[in-house]
Amino acid sequence: MTIQHPASEFDVIVVGGSYAGLSAATQLARARRRILVIDAGQRRNRYAHHSHGFLGQDGREASAIVADGRAQLMKYPTVRWLEGSAVKAEAAPDGDGFHVTLADGRVFDARRLVLAGGVVDELPPVPGLAERWGSSAFHCPYCHGYELEQGRIGVLATGPLSMHHAMMLPDWGTVTLLLNGAFEPDAEQQASLAARGVTLERAKVRTVSGHATVELEDGRALEMDGLFVMSRTHSGSPLAEQLGCGMDEGPMGAFVRTDMVKATTVAGVYSCGDAARAAGNVAMAVADGTMAGVGAHQSLIFGGVAAAAA
Repeated sequence: MTIQHPASEFDVIVVGGSYAGLSAATQLARARRRILVIDAGQRRNRYAHHSHGFLGQDGREASAIVADGRAQLMKYPTVRWLEGSAVKAEAAPDGDGFHVTLADGRVFDARRLVLAGGVVDELPPVPGLAERWGSSAFHCPYCHGYELEQGRIGVLATGPLSMHHAMMLPDWGTVTLLLNGAFEPDAEQQASLAARGVTLERAKVRTVSGHATVELEDGRALEMDGLFVMSRTHSGSPLAEQLGCGMDEGPMGAFVRTDMVKATTVAGVYSCGDAARAAGNVAMAVADGTMAGVGAHQSLIFGGVAAAAA
């Protein structure tokens, strides 16, 4: 059976309705373009009660920021919102636009795509860690460090990159680097850590309990006010890979390669937010979304669908 697709049903489909996707869609809606936002409801910071460091929104509930953004976006008459998972994307056979398929089988067409599906955090298999993710265990010092009130901070090492966390976090409290067999600092690294006042703990971590108590295999328990972990990440959506978008390898995982206006290596496809940068936070995601929305809009006018460098 051949599926008939209406020509250019939407100007742009935005996949992902969190900070980056909302920001991109807002720019496009203000340009009076026909927009479809497809959102699976898997906002990366859904485990965090509050968001910090975002100008004008510091300390607000993370969910409230997104809810306000969606309410403001939906006041524009050219926007349609669908709750669901986009499971497939492909270029139209005639090369004019893209088809996006949802998990329920519905297919929608657009001239441009903005991929803002975010990432999924992969945590080390330490019992009790996942249950505290976003409440007393974090990845971003700028987002959560200040609220620890210069208290006791544990850095749970996942590899050499945890040195970065351990060197930064003394600005927010008293730091213990829990090596947990993940890596061993060399002499120069140990000297750098000592100069920052970081304590090294080599005993293996058995579990995390209470608020942020690190229970070690030797029976000791280290009371912490917060833990930081360098998670590994992978894309929260399969669409970039399906479309053949180029990827770059970052310190925490692969991310979509984009240019200054967030164009990917596939003409007509834009990507923004945590899935399209080596590291990020809410403020960066909003900025990324703005650029992607502007880039996608201007490409509709000027025909500029040149892709980012492969």
